[in-house]
Amino acid sequence: MQKKFLWIGIAFVLASSLPLKAQYAKQDSTYKRWFIGSTIFLLGNLATTNPPDFAQLNLGYRITGRDVITVEPKTWKYAWPNGIHPFLNESYGKPEEKFPGYVREYGVSVAYQRFLWQGLYAELNVMPTWQKFVNTNGNKIDNGFQIFNTYRVGYHIKLFRDRFFIQPSIAVTHRAYHTTLPAGFKQLDDKWSKFVFGEPGFHFGFNF
Repeated sequence: MQKKFLWIGIAFVLASSLPLKAQYAKQDSTYKRWFIGSTIFLLGNLATTNPPDFAQLNLGYRITGRDVITVEPKTWKYAWPNGIHPFLNESYGKPEEKFPGYVREYGVSVAYQRFLWQGLYAELNVMPTWQKFVNTNGNKIDNGFQIFNTYRVGYHIKLFRDRFFIQPSIAVTHRAYHTTLPAGFKQLDDKWSKFVFGEPGFHFGFNF
């Protein structure tokens, strides 16, 4: 887990140091308004222990050079509470904190980005998710619903004459609302905060 965090940190530093201007000028009407992309966390599916079976597709539209809307359908599963930082908290991955099974989630988030200066942006991401709780025998025991918000600050970097881009970022995640978890899941989840601070992100995309 520490190695994952190290590689993400190195990528963030290298990307942030590139001397590129990413903001689209207000008077420029020639930039491509649509883009499609995803996140580097797809690589988490290569893990040999507890792979998340994660999938995400980002479809975005630049309303102006400063204002961007993105729709992001995604799905994943997890076996530890969302309140545990997956990179900085050693409790993540410990057997005593593991759910008696796992949670499979399906969500569609809507994100709004506002560019503040050059490539620097702030983002609000709101995602309703539908949850399926599965026990250790692989049987579904309950359904649930959650509203999961992400408050993000990042940097947009153009690549290959603006055909591609990357967006390293840092975020605060917030479980703004969720239905009652089933027994065994709830006791572990209640131990942890509804907020996680300093979660890294790394999105990429293709403009068209």
